[in-house]
Amino acid sequence: MAVTMPARAPYAEDASLSRGRKVDEAESRTRTPFARDRDRIIHATAFRRLKEKTQVFVAHEGDHFRTRLTHSLEVAQIARSLATALGLDPDLAETLALGHDLGHPPFGHAGEDELQVQMQPFGGFDHNVQTFRVVTKLERRYPRFDGLNLTWETLEGLIKHNGPVVDQLEKPSWKAIAEFDTQYELRLSTWASAEAQVAALADDIAYNNHDVDDGVQAGLFGLDELMSVPLIGPHVAGARADYPDCDPGILRLEAVRRMIGAMVDDVLAETRRRAESSRVQSAEDVRMLGHALVSFSRDMIEDLSALRLFLMERMYRHWRVNRTRSQARRMLAEMFQLYMTEPDVLPGEWHARVQGRDDAGRARVVCDYMAGMTDRFAMEEHRKLFHLDVLS
Repeated sequence: MAVTMPARAPYAEDASLSRGRKVDEAESRTRTPFARDRDRIIHATAFRRLKEKTQVFVAHEGDHFRTRLTHSLEVAQIARSLATALGLDPDLAETLALGHDLGHPPFGHAGEDELQVQMQPFGGFDHNVQTFRVVTKLERRYPRFDGLNLTWETLEGLIKHNGPVVDQLEKPSWKAIAEFDTQYELRLSTWASAEAQVAALADDIAYNNHDVDDGVQAGLFGLDELMSVPLIGPHVAGARADYPDCDPGILRLEAVRRMIGAMVDDVLAETRRRAESSRVQSAEDVRMLGHALVSFSRDMIEDLSALRLFLMERMYRHWRVNRTRSQARRMLAEMFQLYMTEPDVLPGEWHARVQGRDDAGRARVVCDYMAGMTDRFAMEEHRKLFHLDVLS
């Protein structure tokens, strides 16, 4: 049976009408501007490094847990499906989903927390801003410009996917965004495209579901304990009722699959309702709407809050996770301080970048270097710097 594709929504982004790139380039003969952005992100060094950057579990703890890379691929799949169903541009939604985590440091939230502490005297650290720095400055692949020279719509979506950010510009950690905006205005006081909003919701769908999956697989909680948790509980019960003799591992995956489907259906229904009631007729209408167009329903938001509370108590603050968080933060703190006091132990390229800089400038270079590390590289680097056995 053939699948009927929905008509293009009047408020979808049109790649042929893109506002272009900061540095003008000839258009591709075979790809739209948004598809070209996607390919640039996929080929970026920062994207490849996501394979050994973790969500919750450190990379060496198991091959079956999610990494930033597998998470980004799951987000991209959900974002593309949502965008297609809503008549939006699937290439732009997929591009934003693939790029949204490029600025995350090693060791998940523990790494971000520690870099925030270390950088507090020097302008702070924010992973969203770091993503922006990666695609506009830190990636070095082209002879004519630093960064990836992505389209205006992709840059806008990466920094504004959760809504207007003009109120963030006073924060020291957002200095890079404020400076870039003076050169290439991103309309930071408006909402981003519907495609960017789709990518943001796809991120929520992906990480809530895979954290449930990973948490059960890691033995932090069991299916029975999920039965009373809103959102996931009914799907566990439904899967058990339909397949009473099924292997528990398959039941887990079936329940998660059903929860993904329920969340996707909820976003589609709520977004269509909002589009109809607000009568948006253009991409500009979406930006000026004053609130999100793409959203979960109120009931789904309440259920998600309860699920996140469960995950916070039973997973993110579990003693096993806390131990690895503690170890990770100590490693990053020790390396940061060493690089600051002895910058000559930095690799040659990075040592050259700190030359002639004041403390804040040196700290930013150190932060950029450390934020780009994978979990495995950070552990190996720490061992080389602090353990005498490497000299024997």
